[in-house]
Amino acid sequence: MKKKIFSVLLVLLLLASQFSLFSSCDSVNEKQKFSEYYFDYFDTVTTITGYTETEEEFKSICEEIKTELSEYHKLYNIYFRFQGVKNICVINELVDGKHNVVKVDKKIIDLLLYSKEMYSLTDGKINVAMGSVLSVWHKYREIGLSDPSNAELPPVNVLEEAKKHTDFSKVEIDEENNTVFLSDPQMTLDVGAIAKGYAVERIAEYLINKGITDFLLNVGGNVRTIGMGKDNEPWKVGIENPDTSKQEEVPHIEYLKFSNMSLVTSGCYQRFYEVDGKNYHHIIDPVTLYPGEKYLSVSVLTNDSGLGDALSTSLFLMNIEEGKKLADSLENVEVMWVKKNGEQIYTDGFKNYTFEYKK
Repeated sequence: MKKKIFSVLLVLLLLASQFSLFSSCDSVNEKQKFSEYYFDYFDTVTTITGYTETEEEFKSICEEIKTELSEYHKLYNIYFRFQGVKNICVINELVDGKHNVVKVDKKIIDLLLYSKEMYSLTDGKINVAMGSVLSVWHKYREIGLSDPSNAELPPVNVLEEAKKHTDFSKVEIDEENNTVFLSDPQMTLDVGAIAKGYAVERIAEYLINKGITDFLLNVGGNVRTIGMGKDNEPWKVGIENPDTSKQEEVPHIEYLKFSNMSLVTSGCYQRFYEVDGKNYHHIIDPVTLYPGEKYLSVSVLTNDSGLGDALSTSLFLMNIEEGKKLADSLENVEVMWVKKNGEQIYTDGFKNYTFEYKK
């Protein structure tokens, strides 16, 4: 499954002490900060940070989050089967040369319906039916990473042939019966551009519905805050410098503070392989069938992590004018683009969330 794996500095501060006033004395009930780290879900690092009164309470909530993450990880996986799970991998399988109608968990139906919305919103830049093309790039990338001396680009004719099998209308979704069928035998699904962010948002909803607050989820750079940080202030998060030659000197190019929102960054500086001295990353333009070359990174701040995931990828493939028009058409969406020359371009409201970080 394609992933956008980006490290994000989390400058997390303790939640303010809460006081109950009595006539004779003050009673202090202070929450503490706890963090846990995992590398079990979506092939990336997950960080859970929260403020609770006891470590036991924090660990209990973490177990619930891990259970949810594990389920989404298995359901949205395109490479592996799991016992008793009908996931995306099963949908992609061929039996006697054709796909089967597969009855799946409603979480898959909901993801695919949301993907359909994002396909329309981004004018096809987000297309989970691009699996045939992305799998070609994945194959050549894996060879190039394991044996750099023999790294090659996919032949154009192979990519063009694969593109013939990316028609989203061939993804037949039956909401009533919870079934999915790919009517093109050479089509496969790849939900990597949207699944991680979508799952993070669903887990955030789960926590909010249970009354859990003051938590931050960071799943491979998909950051979702729930509640507030220290002194009842917003959480503080840094955006990594996409210019790797300057990361040691300037590790982060912006610092933001926000609450009950999501920050997602897509970039070309981590997941790539090299051919003839040039890097080729994983964000593939469905028109050119090659990696987008306009930016070093695109960061999206919005209320919904799923939307942020979809937008960060699609905006990476659009020019600034087109991207700003899309961002401005949506509520509560702010964007920062980092061009190849290092220039940073913002939507009008992005700077409202930034602050100067002092060590």
